[in-house]
Amino acid sequence: MDDIEHLRVRANGADLHVARCGAGPPLLLLHGWPEFWLTWEPVMTRLAARHTVIAPDLRGFGDSDKPDDAFGAADHAADMAALLEALGIDRAGIVGHDVGGAVIQALARSHPERCAGLFLFDFVYPGIGARLGAPDRLTEIWYQSFNQMDLAMTLAGAGRASCAAYIGHFLRHWSHRKDAFDPVLDAFVDTFLKPGNLAGGFAYYRAAHAGRVAMLKGEAPPLPPIGVPTCVRWAEHDPIFPSAWTDRLGETFSDLDLALFPGVGHFPHREDPHRAAEEIAGFFARIGWV
Repeated sequence: MDDIEHLRVRANGADLHVARCGAGPPLLLLHGWPEFWLTWEPVMTRLAARHTVIAPDLRGFGDSDKPDDAFGAADHAADMAALLEALGIDRAGIVGHDVGGAVIQALARSHPERCAGLFLFDFVYPGIGARLGAPDRLTEIWYQSFNQMDLAMTLAGAGRASCAAYIGHFLRHWSHRKDAFDPVLDAFVDTFLKPGNLAGGFAYYRAAHAGRVAMLKGEAPPLPPIGVPTCVRWAEHDPIFPSAWTDRLGETFSDLDLALFPGVGHFPHREDPHRAAEEIAGFFARIGWV
């Protein structure tokens, strides 16, 4: 899209690549894995008439700087708070998915004053608990352990065909509308083949490992609920995070608007961007962020 501008912003000691468009109250869009800012483009174009839409590459992804080691949700949240500061934004609506959903939770706990409201698609939260590792889930969550191994980078980065097979597997398998990423698959492969990007994305899983194990064992420390107004739209056909897992979201978000997002898999923002944009805009209008 010609109207999207691309910035490099110094924040929290790193240079972050940011895509931005539109005008109005700002929205910060946080991607998941294996994604980068481009995953949000269809939603950005639909929100630009009502909001200033800001889609960064999280550190380790896309054209942002790479972490030296494991880099988890709290680290990304610190980056995002510093990014808003660097852009001169006091408060923003925060939108996220997958890894971005974990970052949102950390940001809302550490900097609630920065968050006008939270909008999330499918993501991990504490109430999922041991269900994440249930026997019928093992064929879905294997990548979370594999991505921590040096072997993952060696195999996935062996060449273009290997990278396309690995990244493309998740984009297609996790989608209900299997062709959702076909127009941009080459761009995704090109991005993950850039130096440091496979390792940069895998750094999140290394950082998240201890917390995930504690959650599976029922040993994660309890956290107070997040009070920022929150909207969750959970995909009807997500193969890794079933919609039944929404049953305890109220323990994490005390001001929650929850509904099913029908007809899509793990990537509602790519599989049905028109409805995704409508849901996002509608929520922020309801809470007065217009």
